[in-house]
Amino acid sequence: MKSTFILVLIFISVRLVSQSKDSPKVVDVGDVSERIVIDGVLDEKIWSKVHPATDFLQYFPTDTLIANAQTEIYLVADNENLYVGIKCYAIGNNWIVSSLRRDYRAGGNDNITLVFDTFDDRTNGIFFGINPEGVVREGVVTNGGNERRDFSESWDNRWRGEAQKYDGYYTAEMSIPFSTLRYDTKSEKWGFLAYRFDTQSNELSTWPGTPQNQVLFNLAAVGEMRWQKKPPPSKKQISIIPFVSGAVNRDYVGGIPTKSKFDIGGDAKFGITSGLNLDLTVNPDFSQVEVDRQITNLSRFELFFPERRQFFIENADLFGQFGFSTINPFFSRRIGVARDSSTNQTVQNRIYGGLRLSGKINPKTRIGVMNMQTASNDVQGLPAANYGILALQRNVLERSNISFLVVNKQSANANQLGLNAYNRVLGMDFNYANSDNTWAGKVFTHGSLTDNQDGMKISHGMDLTYNKRFIRLRWNHAYVQDGYNAEVGFVRRKNYISAAPEAALIFYPKTGPINSYRVGVRTEMFWKPGFGRTDEKISFGTVMSMDDSARLGLGVNREFIYLFRDFDPTGTKSQKLAANTEYTYWSITGFYRSDSRKKIRYQLSPYIGQYFNGKRYGMRGGLVLRYEPRGSIQLNYSVNWFDMPYLEEIKSTILIGPRIDYTFSKSVFTTLFVQYNSQDQNTNVNARLQWRFAPVSDFFLVYTDNYFTGNVTDSLERFAWNVRNRSIVAKLTYWFNV
Repeated sequence: MKSTFILVLIFISVRLVSQSKDSPKVVDVGDVSERIVIDGVLDEKIWSKVHPATDFLQYFPTDTLIANAQTEIYLVADNENLYVGIKCYAIGNNWIVSSLRRDYRAGGNDNITLVFDTFDDRTNGIFFGINPEGVVREGVVTNGGNERRDFSESWDNRWRGEAQKYDGYYTAEMSIPFSTLRYDTKSEKWGFLAYRFDTQSNELSTWPGTPQNQVLFNLAAVGEMRWQKKPPPSKKQISIIPFVSGAVNRDYVGGIPTKSKFDIGGDAKFGITSGLNLDLTVNPDFSQVEVDRQITNLSRFELFFPERRQFFIENADLFGQFGFSTINPFFSRRIGVARDSSTNQTVQNRIYGGLRLSGKINPKTRIGVMNMQTASNDVQGLPAANYGILALQRNVLERSNISFLVVNKQSANANQLGLNAYNRVLGMDFNYANSDNTWAGKVFTHGSLTDNQDGMKISHGMDLTYNKRFIRLRWNHAYVQDGYNAEVGFVRRKNYISAAPEAALIFYPKTGPINSYRVGVRTEMFWKPGFGRTDEKISFGTVMSMDDSARLGLGVNREFIYLFRDFDPTGTKSQKLAANTEYTYWSITGFYRSDSRKKIRYQLSPYIGQYFNGKRYGMRGGLVLRYEPRGSIQLNYSVNWFDMPYLEEIKSTILIGPRIDYTFSKSVFTTLFVQYNSQDQNTNVNARLQWRFAPVSDFFLVYTDNYFTGNVTDSLERFAWNVRNRSIVAKLTYWFNV
């Protein structure tokens, strides 16, 4: 079946590649010798001598018209930098900029983003964005930009951007060092696209033009960026990024007195070639990482939280996008986090250091090599472990690739602690996308090897999407063999076969408040080999996009679940339903997201209906009040009530997370984040100050407090604010270019 599928995909791709294409839009990169001052003012003579990328097309509210708010993008270069000049026209001067914080979210704000496909393979890109206040962001687009998950703002590097506001337009200038970019020095052209949010006309526009059924940053829609003079050969730049940190913490639950800690360490980056980079880290410290947003867990399985540590971010897709999100053979958050062998609690495990070699070794081949070493901890029963990862990716056909992965975890003296001495995963993925992303998908097969286990255990999956303007079809299936074990991965469940087909029709009304709506059905089914059906969910629903950018959705769901173990569906540590029982129930779900341009916006996602052998009512969502352009006050919440016939009273889960963001300037940011979670009976307080005093150089001050707070439905006597642990951390990091 797998080989047949691959042959079919190759046949489709060859047919599509052979078809003629329309000539792409082109923008030329001029050669400049004069000095360009990055102040956002387009007063240098060179800007009037080069022809810009213009004639932007609408993406929203329609994708068939020229944009009303036009944009001009000018590109020039010298031997050190790529320079960008931008002019964004508008119908007024009411620019919306929600915050001065770097790496802003684009939706609901005025801003423009430029995506450079530096190897012209329409597979990977780097983006740079700026808004009317001169606040910048950067990141990466991976896997062709075919899905929203292929876009990441986590990548950070040195470059400059400034903007100026005028009557009816704003301008911006960027200076991007070639040492920041990875590219093919022999290429005479790059792929290039840009997209802009204009809140005054409520318009999204793109260059050269992206169909509305594709995501904004899809690399199938790039134009050509032609070099008047080839980009310069790569300079083997070396960057040193040391840090010093100090912390004071106290564990009140364990009765451990206040402890202080001082650390020193850092990272180093070596530009091996224009496409390949070597990163080293010694005694990495991740204390500045922003706290995870908590989620109410009513499932029988582990929740996924994304990687936030900077060392693991660059080229993270090369290591971490194998398999599916629920069958991922390598998940970097497993490194430096372990499980106490005596208490079974998750604890931090110190990382001595590591290295990562990643990037392009030629225009069609990427390589990733990573090795990390963690320390042992005799008190918690943790052995020292070495993590070795090798990833190879080879572009094939037009926008597809074949990838190979080897993961090896080797633990010292592990057998003495009853743990595995080694765990290995080998795998291959075939990622497919045709020229216009009408067809996209992947096939993978992975195998795990663990000591004290006979033979290799397999996981396999396939995903294929057909995406046209008026119809979207998707097929997904997976198989995880009993005993498959990816210790350095994220595998949500094991010993199953699943299938998840879905279909949707999309309509675009010509009149009325609805811009577009889709009607569809999705089915997800699970079987256990040798047993039969264990889970099934069928959802019928519609999602509507409004002309004012609001969105509304409604779904009707039928679920079947067979329990193999005792399970508490309320998530409140209450009486459990018995194992070897099955349940079928119906529910109604929905959501409404208001106009994201407004100073006050909100989102509601209700649930009502049957739940196992009882009833469930709930609501999750958020409220945002923006005080532009300084920041916002947010409130995220998730509340559920369970009326179960086997319980004497109605149970509830409550998760409330107020957050205050304030930016004093484009370099000083503060955040206060409080989260109350009744499932953990915990309230977490996280306050963070960040001062970016130089490019990619920061001072952090982070205060964290955890309280045992019981459940708000408990009596006041039981709702006690008892301190669990408390800490304060200061950290200074600086980026040196050698």
